[in-house]
Amino acid sequence: MLPSSTLPALLHSLLFQLTDAMLAVQPAMSCTEPQTAQTHLLLICTGGSGGLTLPGGTTPLSADRCFLLSPGTTYTAANPETTLYYYQLSFNIYQTDGRPGLYTQELLPGRQELLVHPFTRVIRLAEELTACPDNRSEIQLYRQQLKFQELLLLLLEHNYPDEAPSPAESVEGTIRYMQEHYMDSITVKQLAEQAGVSLWQYTPLFQKLTGQKPLEYLTGLRISRSQQLLLESAEPLREIARLTGFSDEYYFSRRFRQITGVTPGQYAMTQRGKVTVQDWTGHTVDIPERPRRVIYHGETIGDLLALGVKPVGGDEEFARNSVYKHRLKSLANVGFPLNPQLTASLRPDLIIIANSDEKLYKRVADIAPALTFDSFAPLEQRMRTLGGWLGKQREAEAWLAGFADRNAAMWQRLYGSGVLSPGETASALIFDHGNHLYAMGLSGLSSALYAPGGLRPTPEIQKALDAELGFAEVDPQRLHAYAGDRVFMLVPEREDSRAAMDVLLESPAWRSLPAVQQGHAYLLDSSKWNFSDALTRERLLTLLPKVLGGHGAAQ
Repeated sequence: MLPSSTLPALLHSLLFQLTDAMLAVQPAMSCTEPQTAQTHLLLICTGGSGGLTLPGGTTPLSADRCFLLSPGTTYTAANPETTLYYYQLSFNIYQTDGRPGLYTQELLPGRQELLVHPFTRVIRLAEELTACPDNRSEIQLYRQQLKFQELLLLLLEHNYPDEAPSPAESVEGTIRYMQEHYMDSITVKQLAEQAGVSLWQYTPLFQKLTGQKPLEYLTGLRISRSQQLLLESAEPLREIARLTGFSDEYYFSRRFRQITGVTPGQYAMTQRGKVTVQDWTGHTVDIPERPRRVIYHGETIGDLLALGVKPVGGDEEFARNSVYKHRLKSLANVGFPLNPQLTASLRPDLIIIANSDEKLYKRVADIAPALTFDSFAPLEQRMRTLGGWLGKQREAEAWLAGFADRNAAMWQRLYGSGVLSPGETASALIFDHGNHLYAMGLSGLSSALYAPGGLRPTPEIQKALDAELGFAEVDPQRLHAYAGDRVFMLVPEREDSRAAMDVLLESPAWRSLPAVQQGHAYLLDSSKWNFSDALTRERLLTLLPKVLGGHGAAQ
């Protein structure tokens, strides 16, 4: 029990008013400027991982964690690896007795992270609070306040300190403990000792409160949580068993069937909602409403990662040297070309292939719902398509809005500082298949160069863009027609192609290019930077100013 000097104000003497609700999207590899909470502030993380720095130190900020900050608290959100999604709910507290007025003290003294189960209810309420339109009516605003009160009640029920508990209240405390630690090994003796009552007293008191014996209740909690994971996560059965406190997946499956009447797999199949979508090549497909075991076979895996979706399988060739390779250590490789046997072994509930080959589609469509995907489409179109398929529409829109702002700011700085001049053109060139030279069109690095507010394509490259080509072969005799005011030479992985590039770089044709003579030719690692996915595009916002500012070495 907290000392009386640190007890929070009595709840019945306080009034709570929501003042702002928003979904924040923080890009990978970023850190916010230190901010100071002007009101009481709830941070509810729904996806990604990073760190939350508070006056007392740094704590992990990851999915299903919630923090309550009081006015005047300085905080910084750092996100070293993944795009971070979190709700920010600002609210005022007014005290009605004692000294009426604005209450700025800690609501729960000494406690900033809040625990609650199930967390999905917290997320649902936060989504409803931020879903209201800007032009809300008085009734809609009032309804939003009531939803906020519901959220606060849920959080306070799990976190407000009790005073001088009776035996029944002590047993209630162990129920909350079970709700929060169901994944641990728990015995009735341990619970009785925690409640401070005898073992013979504990079980009758527990049954009076819940209608069940302690271990029956614990099993019910574990099964309930496993049902949630089966619908919302991509984890295999053995991992779901471990996360919910079962010794192994076989015992878990047996107990699940005893209680629910179906196997875990049958439950997942029957409970998940279905949506009907149309893919790139015209297939109309029923897919899970929120697919959890996704296989993505294509070069833009970073699009999924930016939405907080980590595929269970894909082609490691596309991600081997990418900017996000460290995040795909557990990605199962399904080969290139895609291997149907390896694909089936991963038990996917959705397969996305960046390929229009109908024969390949038919092979994978027999395994699980399958969709073809245009990875050459503009970034905005790809993110919205994937957001719709994966139940991440709001995350997609939030990410796109944030990226558009950062992209515009980058180009404005480059033009405003004189690094670039209005109307400058650019080209991205690469050798592949031996000594064949190509100019990138819709795909790869050029998608970042020709983004809104950026550089312009040369007339020859514009023809490739108009023809919706990912790239176009370049006749070395017409190199000058393709080379822009800025030339990015992408260093290939193949030795024969790299040798061909080295020959070109020593040739009179290359040295005579205006971009080369003015020091506006740059070497970049193609295996790292010649991609158009969302995460690579984010990283290029940092790289391009450095390269264009005079650092032209291969990176």
